[in-house]
Formats: sequence, structure tokens, C-alpha cells
Amino acid sequence: MTRTPEALHVRGVLLPDDTTTDLWLVGDRVTLAPVPGAVTIADGGYVLPGLVDAHCHLGIAPGGHPSAGVEAARELALIDRAAGVLAIRDAGSPIPYPMLDDDPEIPRLARAGRHVAPPKRYLRDIGVEVGAASLAEEVTRQAGLGNGWVKLVGDWIDRGVGDLAPAWDLESMAGAVAAAHAVGARVAVHTFAEESVAALVRAGVDSVEHGTGLAGDDIDLMARQRTALVPTMINIATFGGIAASAEEKFPGYARHMLALRDRFPSVVRAAHEAGVPIYVGSDAGGGIAHGLAAQEMLLLHREAGMPALDVLRAGSWGAREWLGFPGLVEGGLADLVVYDGDPRLDLTQLLHPRRIVLKGRVVG
Repeated sequence: MTRTPEALHVRGVLLPDDTTTDLWLVGDRVTLAPVPGAVTIADGGYVLPGLVDAHCHLGIAPGGHPSAGVEAARELALIDRAAGVLAIRDAGSPIPYPMLDDDPEIPRLARAGRHVAPPKRYLRDIGVEVGAASLAEEVTRQAGLGNGWVKLVGDWIDRGVGDLAPAWDLESMAGAVAAAHAVGARVAVHTFAEESVAALVRAGVDSVEHGTGLAGDDIDLMARQRTALVPTMINIATFGGIAASAEEKFPGYARHMLALRDRFPSVVRAAHEAGVPIYVGSDAGGGIAHGLAAQEMLLLHREAGMPALDVLRAGSWGAREWLGFPGLVEGGLADLVVYDGDPRLDLTQLLHPRRIVLKGRVVG
């Protein structure tokens, strides 16, 4: 554990303001007023209020099974922290870990309870599986197990039809969204396919995870409603392997997954151009390693054509604001990452943080 002086001082070009700024960190808060005796830990470089992974799973271990307890989840969070990720939205965990909410060593957490999934149509041991009749009740229960979010599985392969299909009937899914909102929770929905994402956007979900099946009218509605999109492009790149393993038994599903993969960069580009709020999420957990938020940002730039400044907003200050974690303003939270070069000119700078401060503590 790193010992940190009572007050810290950082000087650098603060983004997105683009001004050389002096920041003082006192405990877990930022002040712009000089603090006598503060220890300077960075002088020069470019300062961001920490990266965000807005689709991450600390409760899912490599290989796709539940993490072996709270300490295992904590170790995964430390991998993300070492990459400059200082806030995480855990989009569904098969194990509970509320005691980590206030852990000074790990990134700030916004989290759902367990994935709410259809019976026998989701990843084994990961979600809580319920039929349509119990869906709204279970969503309400899971809202109480998270700290502001519910994760709904909107579609998955239906082996009876040999392709993706909605997890429940569309009316029941809309009722589940309403039930979550009634108890003050926001709804993140996993969706790949066209029919399910269209219905769930119209039901008023708060964020679409993946969203490979989005059509133009869905995107326009998301922009008007301010429904967020978390593309998880790293995840979508795995669709080739999924299709290959399914080809023999489910050729229609395999073709569908490849088509969704191939069109996805244009979907994300269209969403950005329409003004849909986009946030960075790696889908770490299971088949995706932790610590890859910066790589996801590079994909949003290179493949979807998002300008570097918009990518930075999606993976830093904009995502923090969306999750309720104030940035580097007077009275804001004392999280920051310092880079030697300007990430607006070269996003690969995000791969090489020089200094990491979390909750007012030097951690890297």
C-alpha cells in the first residue's frame, strides 16, 4: 500500500480545458486554491480525470465463471487501475461485493447486481434466470443489490430457432424497464439483435450495451432520448470466433453474428454523428482481459472514426459525469492520470500513464 502525503500538488495541461493548471488534492477532494506544504507529484504533461471502463465485470473471472470471492474481484479492479482506469461501471456481477464500494485502493464503482437473464439461455452460473412472469419482480430485487444500475439480458441465441431472439416477450421487457425505473435504478441492456434493441430503446432503457443491431431510426430515438451507447468494440471483434464455433449446428446464427460484426463500425459512426452519448466499455471479464479501456478508445477512433477529443470525453470526463463522479473541478474528486504527451494528438499516449492518483492517493 502506498503512503501519500496529506496534500498533493499537480501542474499540467488540464483536459479538456487545454490550460496549464495547478491542482491541489486534499484527501479525496480537488481544490484550485494553493495549499501550503503540498508535495508536487507531477509538473508538466497532460492531465485527465482518470479513464472509465463503463462496461466491466469484476465478478466474472477469466474463463467465464464467477470470480472466487471478493478478493478475486478486487484483484481484477487493480489491473484496471494500473491502466489508468479510475472509475468502473460493473455491468452485472454473479457475486456480491458491496464492501468494495468504499475501498480506497480500487476504482470508483457504479454497479449492477446480477444479470437478469432468460431460463437456460445465458452463460452458465452468471445470471439469475427467470421467466417473463417473474421478470419485473426480479429486476426490482436486483436494483436493491446494485448501487444504481440493473443489467438486463435483452437477447441471446435461441437454439429452437437457431438464431438470436429476444430474451422474453417485448411487453414483459418493457415492464421490467419500468419496474427498475420505479425504484430509482437505471437499466443497462445487453443486446445484439435488431428486434430486441429496437423494442428496448422504445421502452426507455438508459444504456444500450453492444447494440450491434441498431437501425437508423433507433439511433435517432436514442439521440433524442439521450440513451447512451456503450459499444464494446473489443467484444464485437470476437464474433468471428463465436460464429466459427456455431457454424456446424447453427449456421443462420453464425451468419447473423458475422453480419452484425461487419456493420458495427458504421453503426457506431452513425450513432456518434447523430449525437448519441457514447461511453467507453471493454466488457472485461470472461473472455476479455481487464485493463483494456485505452485499447477500446483506440478502436473507437480507428474503426468508428470518432475524433480523438470525443473519444477522450467518452472514456474520461464525460463518462465520469454520466456515472456521477465529478471531475477535476473545485470540490471534485481527487482522481487523475498524467501523460507525457497530448492524447488529443496521439491516443496511444493513453497506453503509457506517467502518474496515477486515485482518491487522493498516489497509486502509480
